[in-house]
Amino acid sequence: MKLIWTDTAVKDLVNIKNYIANDSEVYSLNFVQEIFNTIEKLYDFPAIGRKVPEANNDNIRELIYLNYRIIYKKKQNSVIILSIIHGARSLNNMETKPWNKD
Repeated sequence: MKLIWTDTAVKDLVNIKNYIANDSEVYSLNFVQEIFNTIEKLYDFPAIGRKVPEANNDNIRELIYLNYRIIYKKKQNSVIILSIIHGARSLNNMETKPWNKD
């Protein structure tokens, strides 16, 4: 299984890390490590995440870490990390959905 990060997902993670680092650099680094640990599970279990209800597509899934939704697309031999979004944000109100980017 191949993991592919979109530019959007990388930017999301960097922005979240920088935001957390305003209060604690250590906690921000731990957060990033835990996001990677969560995503690494997809190597062996690409269907582990739940279907994203807003997407209406069985291949658009998400893992939850703390208050964040890690949205990804499951393909035959790869998993594409699409976005990392705070759970308080409404996907329905987003002009461009994460699965329609990149």
